[in-house]
Amino acid sequence: MDIRTEISTSFTITDAVVHDVNAMDSIAYEPFACYIFDRGYFDLRRLYHINEVSSFFVIREKRRPKYEITAGEDVLEGTDNVLQDQTIRFTGERNCTNYPSEIRRIVYYSPEMNRTFTYYTNNFYLKASDIALLYKNRWKVELFFKFLKQHLRVKSFWGNSENAVRIQIYVAIITYCLVAIIESELKPNRDIYEVMRILGSSMLVKDNIKDLFSHAEYDILYKNDGQLELDFTS
Repeated sequence: MDIRTEISTSFTITDAVVHDVNAMDSIAYEPFACYIFDRGYFDLRRLYHINEVSSFFVIREKRRPKYEITAGEDVLEGTDNVLQDQTIRFTGERNCTNYPSEIRRIVYYSPEMNRTFTYYTNNFYLKASDIALLYKNRWKVELFFKFLKQHLRVKSFWGNSENAVRIQIYVAIITYCLVAIIESELKPNRDIYEVMRILGSSMLVKDNIKDLFSHAEYDILYKNDGQLELDFTS
C-alpha cells in the first residue's frame, strides 16, 4: 500500500496455511523505494535481497538477535525521542550468513504509547525519527483491512467456493481503490468512507462528480437539524 495516497498497489491471496513471510517473494521491489514490514516478516535472507536490489526496508525487531556495534551512538538523550541509533552487524552464525552486511538499529520511544520500539533498516540517509515515522504509517495497512471488513462486507462471505471468495475480495479491493483514487485526485477534504457514502447515494445522478461533493458541503453547512439553540447572553 502506498502510504502517501493510501491506495493499494498490489495484493496476494494465499491459502491459510501459507505463512505471511512468503508474500515477500511476490513483491516486485523498485530501486530506492522504501518497504515497511511488520515483525512477522522478519526474514534476514529476504531482507538482504531487498538490500541487493537497491531498495530500502524498515522492520520491527522480532526477538533480539545477537549483534556487535560497528558505529554510531549507543544512547542519544533528548533527540526526537530516539534512544539509540546504531550501525550493527549480526554475529549469530545463521543471521550473519543470511545478512552479511551492516544494518542500522534504531530504538525509539513513543510518548503516546509510553513504550519503546526497535527498528532495523538498511537506510542510512534518513533521520532516525523519520524512520520511526515511516513505520508508524504502516498502521494504514491495518486500517485498510478494517475498512474492508466494516464497510465493504468482507467480514463474512456470500459463497463457499474459492472462486466466490476471490471474487468478493477482488470487488471489495477494487471498490476501495477506485474510491481512494477519487479522494486522492479530487481532494474533497473528506475521508474515504464519506466519499464512498456520497457516491453510493448518487448512483443515478448525472451531475459532474465534483459537483456531488459541493452539494454535500452545502447540505452540511445549511442543514436544519431541528435543534433549538440556547442563548446564554441574557
